[in-house]
Amino acid sequence: MDINETIKSQLEENPIILYMKGSPQAPQCGFSARTVQALMACGERFAFVNILDNQELREALKVYSSWPTYPQLYINGELVGGCDIIMEMSESGELATMVKEAAKQAEA
Repeated sequence: MDINETIKSQLEENPIILYMKGSPQAPQCGFSARTVQALMACGERFAFVNILDNQELREALKVYSSWPTYPQLYINGELVGGCDIIMEMSESGELATMVKEAAKQAEA
């Protein structure tokens, strides 16, 4: 499976997925840490991929998403954005709404 197929597969299999540096338990940068905190505050499970473990994925995802930085949050296969956007959405309540809806759809 080529790297773009891997990305597509991950997005199809996980309604909420965060491509980040490190893991939720041990983020490797402040932006990933803040994004994880905002996601965890939504109270739903989410998948994650540590992009530091796979250089090929790390570079390919930048092209795939047309987004040059990490973290990158995807909900229902769509790029939501990076840390700044996630923080704004978290403060407005929009993030919790999107995350809870995606989790509910995944259970149905």
